[in-house]
Amino acid sequence: MTLTRLPTRRIGSLTVGAQGLGCLGMSEFYGATVETESIATIRRALDLGATLLDTADVYGHGAGEELVGRAVAGRRERAIVATKFGVVRPGPGVGAAVRGDARYVRRSCEASLRRLGVDHIDLFYLTRVDTEVGVEETVGAMAELAAAGKIREIGLCEAGPDTLRRAHAVAPIAALQTEWSLWSRDIEHRVVGTCRELGIALVPYSPLGRGFLSGAIRSPEQLEEGDFRRFGLPRFTPDNLPRNLALADRLVELAGELRVTAAQLALAWLHHRGPDVIPIPGTRHRAHLEENVDAAFLSLTRADLAAVEAAVPPDEVYGERWNEQSMRFVDR
Repeated sequence: MTLTRLPTRRIGSLTVGAQGLGCLGMSEFYGATVETESIATIRRALDLGATLLDTADVYGHGAGEELVGRAVAGRRERAIVATKFGVVRPGPGVGAAVRGDARYVRRSCEASLRRLGVDHIDLFYLTRVDTEVGVEETVGAMAELAAAGKIREIGLCEAGPDTLRRAHAVAPIAALQTEWSLWSRDIEHRVVGTCRELGIALVPYSPLGRGFLSGAIRSPEQLEEGDFRRFGLPRFTPDNLPRNLALADRLVELAGELRVTAAQLALAWLHHRGPDVIPIPGTRHRAHLEENVDAAFLSLTRADLAAVEAAVPPDEVYGERWNEQSMRFVDR
């Protein structure tokens, strides 16, 4: 484990570590959680310079934000707190609808501030684009929150090029959070170029393919009963997961040759995509956090990168990255 703090990157006016920490699994979705270890992991992340902490109002129906708030108490000046709103989630699923109207924007911000126990949110994201409300209305309301000092920067999630341009014309968009990993590369066709043209940082979520690219997941039976990968993600079904294992096996083999872990190699590949890329791998454990942070210090040659991409060709991935309902909310 390196003792060197992470180098920094820029998201609008914010200075963040080159790698952040996704906090989704600390409240639900990936099985049983231990709050003390989750809080210790967040605090260790801050020590290592992984200062961008990512949560959302729907994680644990608010419990995720409350946990992050407890973890950063007394350390607020070191943390860049990012949270998301917009998904309407009345029950146990991943969400039933999306809202981006101005009234909902304001109400969501106030609720998140209260749960986090902070006086401002550093990076406030719209989780998914509301197709019934113009993005101009949503971003206009977010800009008002920024002017009032309640948020510092505006972000969008899973937004396509046209939406990004419309939003950016209303107020500067600092970051786009979207899925990007070796087995989810569709944003490379148009989205990445648009972000770079507009100066929008890229924040990839699920950069380890929800754990698959680590090589540790061999069958759906390994996943706990409450793990949403068992019911919400086609790539983990009994039909698709066995066929996808060849990808993980090739990555594990290559990582062994390079004397790193498969997870580190997958993250290092993303870091080499550009200085405007800040991955946010999620974990609830300090040991995994430290393994992931070390990936930001790996130097890969062109031949190494080519070998990584050859090991996990996107056209050999079986299954969509979200189920059909969830994909309806992805704006491309």
